[in-house]
Amino acid sequence: MAIEVITREDLNEFRSLLLNDLKEIIQTKPQQTKQWLKSNEVRKLLNISPGTLQNLRINGTLTYTKIGGIMYYDNSDIDKLLNGNKVNAIPTLLK
Repeated sequence: MAIEVITREDLNEFRSLLLNDLKEIIQTKPQQTKQWLKSNEVRKLLNISPGTLQNLRINGTLTYTKIGGIMYYDNSDIDKLLNGNKVNAIPTLLK
């Protein structure tokens, strides 16, 4: 069994190559999001309880599709809900 010595330069070169490969992978692969989310995914995303999600459905705030007892929510509808309720921050004046 042969012994190979790894120098700092070897590690730095490996690090640079690895970082370049990772950057290339990240840039070439577009971020894909699921179009349809189940109730538990929506609750985790919005950090809300099952009751709050039910209230959003009942009062028509969040649309859904029900298939075989499973509720599905369109990701774009959730984005619209979040953007529609966005509140602009008012900068405080320094005294």
